[in-house]
Amino acid sequence: MQPLSSSAKDPDTVDGEPRVAFVQPSSYERLRYRLMSALREPTTIIGLLTALLFAYLIVVPVASMLTDAVHVQFGDERRVGKPFGELTVYYLSRAFVSPISSTLFWTPLLNTLSVSFGAILLSFLVGSPLAWLLSRTDMFGRKWFATALIVPYMLPAWTFALAWTTLFKNRTVGGQPGWIEALGFTPPDWLAYGQVPITIVLALHYTPFIILLFGTALRRFDSQLEDSARILGARQHQVAWQIILPLMRPALLSAMVLIFAKCLGEFGVPYVLGLPVKFEVLSTSLFRSISSRQSGVAAVLAGAIMLIGVITLLVDAKLVKEARRFVTVGSKGTMNRLTRLGRMRIVAALFAGTVFALSVGLPLLTLFLSTIMEAPGRFTLDNFTLDYWIGRDLNNVALKTGILLSPDLWNAAWNTMWIVGLASITSGILGLLVGYVAVRTPFRPLATFLRQVTFLPYLVPGIAFATAYLSLFAVQRGPIPALYGTTAILMLALIADQMPYASRAGVSAMMQLGKDPEEAAQIAGAGWLRRMLMIVIPIQKGSLVTGILLPFISGIKGLSLFVVLAVPSTDVLTTFSLRLVDYHYTQAANAVVLIVAGIAYAGTLLGQKLTRTNIAEGLGG
Repeated sequence: MQPLSSSAKDPDTVDGEPRVAFVQPSSYERLRYRLMSALREPTTIIGLLTALLFAYLIVVPVASMLTDAVHVQFGDERRVGKPFGELTVYYLSRAFVSPISSTLFWTPLLNTLSVSFGAILLSFLVGSPLAWLLSRTDMFGRKWFATALIVPYMLPAWTFALAWTTLFKNRTVGGQPGWIEALGFTPPDWLAYGQVPITIVLALHYTPFIILLFGTALRRFDSQLEDSARILGARQHQVAWQIILPLMRPALLSAMVLIFAKCLGEFGVPYVLGLPVKFEVLSTSLFRSISSRQSGVAAVLAGAIMLIGVITLLVDAKLVKEARRFVTVGSKGTMNRLTRLGRMRIVAALFAGTVFALSVGLPLLTLFLSTIMEAPGRFTLDNFTLDYWIGRDLNNVALKTGILLSPDLWNAAWNTMWIVGLASITSGILGLLVGYVAVRTPFRPLATFLRQVTFLPYLVPGIAFATAYLSLFAVQRGPIPALYGTTAILMLALIADQMPYASRAGVSAMMQLGKDPEEAAQIAGAGWLRRMLMIVIPIQKGSLVTGILLPFISGIKGLSLFVVLAVPSTDVLTTFSLRLVDYHYTQAANAVVLIVAGIAYAGTLLGQKLTRTNIAEGLGG
């Protein structure tokens, strides 16, 4: 009999050596190990701090608002029949099923949907032909129109609303008559106020969405597909409906969904044009609930707007993903042959020029002329004056001087520049830090959280996000004092609201920056802060400028966020203009809007020049 081997003698040994047992670490242990390794890097520590900051600035206000919708608010105890802070469905039932639910929610919802779908239809009817003319034809002035027709989106939407009311206002409300009425014709209410003008104004403002998205898709479309179809005998309408439209459908649907999301949170246009005839949309109904101190109902309405906004943008994300199925195979042979219009070049240029005149030229000219006319609609030399700009001792109750001599204007301008400016700089720096952490940290859950939480404000319409901040900071909570009525709440809300733009700029920049420069500096002994100041920021200064300019431009012309949170002492230019509208000081309000539009337009051009980008790139410009 052969002697047994050592392994046979002892199952715990191999050739006389102890057997080593390998135990697979649990998922918890692996996560703990990755976290401990990540904490050795300052990047992860900074990421955790920024994650906590954004959780407080973004997640907590939204959660606080939603909580207010189901808890008894201060002052409602007797009406609800429960003590303050108790759980209740009173506000939900009041908004959705009570006798006044039609006034609070359902009618404004229907009005919102009708205005939004009407604006989508009109912008599609106007924008689609323009996108085709700019992308696929040799029309006159193609390069100039490619940029000029995007200008309406650079201007505040309520610029066009004020121009409309200057032209068509009638005596339904007080104040001076509109130009049409001054000429002897009284516009009917349906033309002066309400659904029709709101729909037209929003359509003109958002037509650039169709031009940009549809035009870009058309530019990438291979014209050889059209040629092949025609060779096989297809007629023009068959090519359009069976080849071009199916391939363009994702871009068109995405543009329509984005327009709906923008219309959902639009406040200024419905406020100016809908208030005189009590035509309310969800945003103005929400504002009315806040103004009447119905904070519980306001929370319900804000939550409903937020939910619709989230669903809308999730649908858009689905459409973008679906669009990847609609691709054409092409490389160097891909062609984008321009259609020669021949004699129709002049007609096409006239059509584009008419749209530009109606959407940019006429509104701005109307606003400017209204500021230098003493009596509206009277075009005589003795009626023109500069009093509303630089006059003194005017016969007005609350505005005794021209707008440029008014201390209120300069206070609002100062508030605008330093609040929006400081918030934008902070957003840009935080966006770069978010991008750095999201790309560099080895702890991927942290990177994912930062990406998602900084994008959340984009899913929430501005007026709903402002309501969330009002819910959180209206009263003292722990060591944080009540901030309502201060500039601090405006800055915090603006920083959080603009983080989608700043963080995306930061992430995009850091994904293009390799690790080699930092690793070389680290080997040379440079710490994290020195590497950021001496390497990362200088290399990515263009992206940092973008992350600052985009929030600045958006903040300058923004209204929905400020109208809820600003008070007279913290007025910015947009809210100051709206207060002048309420006082029926038409000339002064229009002058302030022109100033805002000029700053926003100049800022957009400056941003394009500094970043060497073109908003109309690819559309002939």
